[in-house]
Amino acid sequence: MTSPSTIPRQRALIVGATGITGQTVAKQLVDAGWDVTGLSRRGHSETAGVTSVTADLLDPASLATALTGTRPELVVITAWVKRDTETENIEVNSALVRNVLAALEGEKSVRHVALMTGLKHYLGPFDNYATGVTAETPFHEDEPRLPQPNFYYAQEDELFGSAARNGFTWSVHRAHTVFGFATDNAMNMVLTLSVYAAICKELGLTFTFPGSATQWNGVTDVTDVDLLAEQIIWAGTHPAGANEAFNIANGDVFRWRWLWPRVAAIFDVPWAGFEGEPRPLTVQMAGKDQVWSAIAEREGLVETDVTRLASWWHTDSDLGRNIECFTDMNKSRQAGFLGFRSTPDSFLDKVERYRAARIIP
Repeated sequence: MTSPSTIPRQRALIVGATGITGQTVAKQLVDAGWDVTGLSRRGHSETAGVTSVTADLLDPASLATALTGTRPELVVITAWVKRDTETENIEVNSALVRNVLAALEGEKSVRHVALMTGLKHYLGPFDNYATGVTAETPFHEDEPRLPQPNFYYAQEDELFGSAARNGFTWSVHRAHTVFGFATDNAMNMVLTLSVYAAICKELGLTFTFPGSATQWNGVTDVTDVDLLAEQIIWAGTHPAGANEAFNIANGDVFRWRWLWPRVAAIFDVPWAGFEGEPRPLTVQMAGKDQVWSAIAEREGLVETDVTRLASWWHTDSDLGRNIECFTDMNKSRQAGFLGFRSTPDSFLDKVERYRAARIIP
């Protein structure tokens, strides 16, 4: 009789294991009993139970060395690299996917690959963002690609090509703004707004909505990172998730004019909404780096460098859009993934985790 200790454990590889999504997927898989390898440029995972490896994702030889013997059946790609133009974004981010999958071909262990992308699939790339949108809200997964270059499309094509050659299944996960727990991450609205609120409180400033009238008044949604990880793992372990692209958002919708006062109450700061024109964080927070350093030193926080915590530009991008933006979740639900989150509870949960980790006061 085979004992539980002799049953081979399932193996997973997380590409971008130190990121806002990667570390969450890794933790959930470890908790579920998987052997998890975390691949990142830094080579150190914050998640207990993850075997860390480091490699240059743009160097095939480095990847081949790092991944030899890992033999994952599930691969989750959450990493990306930002460059100045979309042409450069396509070059490096398609190479990232291509190189990782090529490095794993020889051992033929891969059964499923999940790729995280996002709503730029519907909205367009950074350098032509939300200007040529043709899809109606809520966005549906069967919308045709926009007629412009987009590194998400290039990554998908690398994934589809490798799947066809190597016989594994795939899934694509299109998240909206991700509420999660991570530092040194370019897409981290909860931590960005938390740092903004702390600086406002320190200086006696009003916690002022930085975005557009459209985002203040319009309907939107967001994605809790724990929910995103749950969908990724579900798609990689259930037949209904194979060879499909799925939106992933919390399942509720809201208006920032409703949520903003609730966020302000968490930090006990006075607030102001949209008044005539956007007031971007890149402008409001210019020259405030030393204010954060002083707060962090006085409160005994773990990070004094505000640039490793707050991504002013990305939150400005999300909250400054002049287009309504939310997604349809019916495809995922009909396939059997029924998870959801309350957005206010999601925001508060992440704030409490940042406080417990002494990242914010």
